[in-house]
Amino acid sequence: MSSAEEPLAASRFALPQGAGEALDRRRFVALFLRTWPYLRPQLPHLATWISARMVVELVFVFAAFVAYDLFNNKILLGEKLEASQAALLRFDDSYVRDVDERQQPESVAEETTGETTNSASAAMLTPEQRRSVTNRLGVLFAITAVLMFMLIPAADYYGTWILQRVNQFLRVTMVERAEHLSLRYHSHAQTGDAIYRVFQDSAMITSVIERVLIEPVVAIGQMLLSFAVICLFSPLLGALYLAGVAPIVWLIAWFTPRLQVRSRLARATNGALVSRIQESFALIRVVKALCAEGSVQRRFDGDSKNALDAAFQLRMEYILMRLLVALVAGGAIIGAQFLMAGWTIAEDATFLAGAVALVGFTAWNLGAFNAASSRSEEMLGGGIELTRIWGLLQDMAAGLERAFTLLDLKPDVVDKPDARALPETVREVRFEDVHFGYDAERPVLKGVDLLAVAGTVTAIVGGTGAGKSTLMTLLLRLYEPDGGSIRINGTPLGDFRVDSLRAGVAIALQQNVLFNASVADNIAYASANATRPDIEQAASIACADNFVSALPEGYDTELGERGNKISTGQRQRLSIARAVLRDTPILILDEPTASLDAATEQEVLANLASWAKQRIVFLITHRLSTIRNADRIALLEDGRVCEFGDHDTLMAKNGRYRRFVDAEVHGEAA
Repeated sequence: MSSAEEPLAASRFALPQGAGEALDRRRFVALFLRTWPYLRPQLPHLATWISARMVVELVFVFAAFVAYDLFNNKILLGEKLEASQAALLRFDDSYVRDVDERQQPESVAEETTGETTNSASAAMLTPEQRRSVTNRLGVLFAITAVLMFMLIPAADYYGTWILQRVNQFLRVTMVERAEHLSLRYHSHAQTGDAIYRVFQDSAMITSVIERVLIEPVVAIGQMLLSFAVICLFSPLLGALYLAGVAPIVWLIAWFTPRLQVRSRLARATNGALVSRIQESFALIRVVKALCAEGSVQRRFDGDSKNALDAAFQLRMEYILMRLLVALVAGGAIIGAQFLMAGWTIAEDATFLAGAVALVGFTAWNLGAFNAASSRSEEMLGGGIELTRIWGLLQDMAAGLERAFTLLDLKPDVVDKPDARALPETVREVRFEDVHFGYDAERPVLKGVDLLAVAGTVTAIVGGTGAGKSTLMTLLLRLYEPDGGSIRINGTPLGDFRVDSLRAGVAIALQQNVLFNASVADNIAYASANATRPDIEQAASIACADNFVSALPEGYDTELGERGNKISTGQRQRLSIARAVLRDTPILILDEPTASLDAATEQEVLANLASWAKQRIVFLITHRLSTIRNADRIALLEDGRVCEFGDHDTLMAKNGRYRRFVDAEVHGEAA
């Protein structure tokens, strides 16, 4: 087994399948092409931003290139200017070297001894002229620096704005897709890993713009420009650098699959770590109650070590690749420096001297050596930068793959093309031979038949695991039944739009989810258009108005995180009020009064019965005091409705329902 395939420490949070495999070339390219729909809306902004960055880069390159000769040869050595340099700095012809002087280097001695000194003096700038050149060059670069100081922050801000809009688009799309997936997915998914995909992996799309569209273009442009200039100085230098390309390409190709494997493992282990953190904080009360802090800490330490090891291994591969590439490129630079030093000492003419006359490098001198060395270093820097970008692309591909995997998941519950809205008046809900199982080998429902009509409260009872809550999740189409059908007013559930169906069903759960908001905002959470009188009326039906009025700021009282400022029973009543406020034709109450005292329970149920005269109410409960008030009772056993009727009728049968009640009575008595 290669080092890239070494297994990580075992974790309860399983790594995704294929996390330790490299991507094939086609899949690698396809991942980046898939970012186009998210980039396209910002295309005009991207074009403007990229153009601005390219202009800034060109200005820097041009300024540096011009400054080398002006500073090293004209200012320091006093040589006269080229015509283009004089025009740039707005000097007259007295600053310009004439044609004969350009064609003959100053080091060549004149045959006429009497004219040597005068000729050399004529080819040089006077001290006053050198000061003028220095001053104007300084002013020119000061103006350029001020402009760049103003433009670069503005361009950076503009770029950040564009990137965040792109990332926002992808994140919203990912969350929207996750919300539309059925509970079959969410019941098996790792919450922390999904959070990591949305928050961290999705951010890779912003890197695509810089790492794929901008930085490689800039780096390649700098390298090609530097290479072209180097070839103008000497084609031999260009050939020397080209010779170093082959081993560098081989090194990158060898490291690429290793980087991909490390990147996928690093992201998978970080997703598992976030899942561990999420679990630890979500269950903090249970952990403290069981004195399990040590156990939780050990598990977290194991997952954290996995993530750290994976990240360390990824960076080691990355650093090693860049080091070896730098060694090869550095060898080429050393060889080039040796050649250029010899040419400078000999004052050899540069290749195609006329082509570079714009900046004055017609012969190898100090300025030419520095300029060629600078271009060589810039080309080396561009090559190393491309290597860095290529390594980052492997990690980006791993992140994009994880982000797009969430987008590729197909929801189990989808609307038909001709799906219609749920009718405003619901007369009946009918379950016909409904089969369902979370696992195909272990069915929960094995042929449920049940009828509920408007104006009635139907209690669903049975032992733990009988499928009571499962039956209601099928009514909400959080899952699709494996067999049979569920009909509303005789129409199959699948013929209604999912959003319309769920908008017509309100639910109050035993696990009361409240938010860090006011009482009024919590009650109206799913009812955006509710008025304050509507909220107060719903609270009154749920017997919550008395304790809410006693709060410091009444309905405007902030409840804190997860409603921790009020009791469990009070939270349960607010949950019922939230369901009532939705004013839907179907109401599901799942253990709605489990935390209420007997007197409050009876008052709430009486209010609900009066309020729900034209509605269908399903009541899931174990409490006998609640069951007795139901109009119809369905006893679930072995995945079927074994008895159905009102409490008195079922008790008179002396059958399974009576045995169930007796067991509950004895349990309560005990």
